[in-house]
Amino acid sequence: MVIGNGMVAKGFQAYENDNATLVFASGVSNSGNLDEAAFRREKDLLQEIIHAHPEKKLIYFSTCSVYDASLRASAYVLHKLAMEALIEQHHDQYLIFRVSNIAGKTTNPHTVLNYFYTHIRDGLHFYLWKNAARNIIGMDDIFKICHTIIRENLWLNDIINVANPVNYPVAEIVEALEKFLHKKANYTLIDKGDSPQINLSKIKYLLSGPDYAFDAFYLQKLFQQYYSVT
Repeated sequence: MVIGNGMVAKGFQAYENDNATLVFASGVSNSGNLDEAAFRREKDLLQEIIHAHPEKKLIYFSTCSVYDASLRASAYVLHKLAMEALIEQHHDQYLIFRVSNIAGKTTNPHTVLNYFYTHIRDGLHFYLWKNAARNIIGMDDIFKICHTIIRENLWLNDIINVANPVNYPVAEIVEALEKFLHKKANYTLIDKGDSPQINLSKIKYLLSGPDYAFDAFYLQKLFQQYYSVT
């Protein structure tokens, strides 16, 4: 069973007819959101789902931004932490996946890559945080990692970080997109930002397997996969 209709929900469509697993992928998608009503809608729906399906294994997607000093006090991160606590207190079977910045097919303008991509493509000015780094991982890799953990019944009732082993300075991401688009970005550097420190020790053995290639060409492969026909 899958709740939601966005990028993550579509990425987990394989669970649509799974009666034992409930993938909750319907929540606030903009990490810069300050709208309390949006947070309340996600909380109300999550509580409703927990009450209606106590027998199912609940899959919830939180955020690795909790490990970024410049973001951990944001309304979005505090909301995600509150939802984690709600699940831990009120559901008997769950997996909470803290995921990093996802690259995928989505019209959401607030994802890291979509924001940079559209601003560079359209020649729009933006501010670039000089000290910031972001962890980017493809939707397909998110699914493969999470699917393995769900299928093999690993770390039940636990929080698992799911991310790329590498953080990319935002200036490096922008430079790579400039090369991909053959267009110069119009930005102003400001002295802000931090880099998330994500512990991937739980899934390290998965990431080193043949199904994953987090190499020097990973960003370029994501651009080709998700932006080449845009």
